[in-house]
Amino acid sequence: MLKIGLIKEGKVPVDNRVALTPTQCKWLMQHNTNIEIVVQSSSNRCFSNAEYEKENIKVVENISDCDILLGIKEVPIKDLIENKTYLFFSHTKKLQLGNQALFHAMMDKQITLIDYECLEHEDGQRILGFGFFAGIVGAHNGIMCYGNRTKQFHLNRVFKVKDYRELIHTYFGLKLPPLRIAVTGSGRVAHGITEIMNLMDIQEVEPDDYLEKKYTYPVYVHLKGHELYTHKILKTYKREHFHTHANEYRSRFLPFTHCTDILLNGVYWDTDVPRLFEKEDITESFTIETIADITDDKNGSVPINLGDQDIHNPVYGIDRNTLTKTDPYLPNSIDVMAVGNLPNELPRDASRFFGEQLLKHVLPYLINENNSTIERATLIHKGKLTAHYKYMNEYAIH
Repeated sequence: MLKIGLIKEGKVPVDNRVALTPTQCKWLMQHNTNIEIVVQSSSNRCFSNAEYEKENIKVVENISDCDILLGIKEVPIKDLIENKTYLFFSHTKKLQLGNQALFHAMMDKQITLIDYECLEHEDGQRILGFGFFAGIVGAHNGIMCYGNRTKQFHLNRVFKVKDYRELIHTYFGLKLPPLRIAVTGSGRVAHGITEIMNLMDIQEVEPDDYLEKKYTYPVYVHLKGHELYTHKILKTYKREHFHTHANEYRSRFLPFTHCTDILLNGVYWDTDVPRLFEKEDITESFTIETIADITDDKNGSVPINLGDQDIHNPVYGIDRNTLTKTDPYLPNSIDVMAVGNLPNELPRDASRFFGEQLLKHVLPYLINENNSTIERATLIHKGKLTAHYKYMNEYAIH
């Protein structure tokens, strides 16, 4: 019998999401008689203890007898249990210094870490993620911020509604001014952003038209890889080459900074990837007043992202002259919305979507050992750094 435990989230601020909903747990046990699922008691989870118990899922305090532990965010070091297999977003793949101590602790405790972020299909496409709902919430928040700044319209907070369906109802009758919005990226985050564009009746236009024409209604331009980057010498864009040699490319985004009101950023970023713009590009001709950095990399694709805010206080200002942090909505500032757990504003919907992908594409492989998909996503195996992640050797040792 394989015993799987849903752990209580311990990171602060507390995350409400879960890897599997009560009905998904029930379905998994009905279709796999060799699996038992238990849920660690929590008062913060978006699905209550009672909702799990209603589906005959045991709620327990102690999960030390489980074989596999499923979480969402980083597990506090004090809560790690030796010799267990964990699945969660560890945020260590990019050698993030803030989680280096956690990585060391997992090695010391002989833990096996399978990182959700590293689970990929054969073609490299990520299997799991909350990106779609990050895009939904991030786009809403970005437009909300612009309304707060200009006082031309008002949007309420997402976390105050029951679910995604109720959020959609809040857009009935919403009339926006002739905004110009730049949307970047092509993954799940961007799909969530464009969903909100459609729900708010914001019209998509082609890049050339966006740069050259004036509009009397709200519009957005959706900029993907070939519209955002070009090879410094060859003046071309090839997706596969870009992903392996991003440092050979430059950003093509700068012209859009001269005619955009809101930037909704959904691009994947790593240290080799060109930033959309540089700090020195913020001159009098830089028209962007609101940036929702939804993928949220500090000093990343948006160089004036100075770090995370939380859901209850998601926005800060950046002074256009000094580039230092200010209160939001000041006359000489650019507002930045940067929150690391945006899907937590719609936790039940986001959890259902995530759990569905987990049931389809991950748990069947996890149950059957020696699977290449699981192997490629295993950063640590019984306390040892795996072959796929040897580039992390110095991070793991020091």
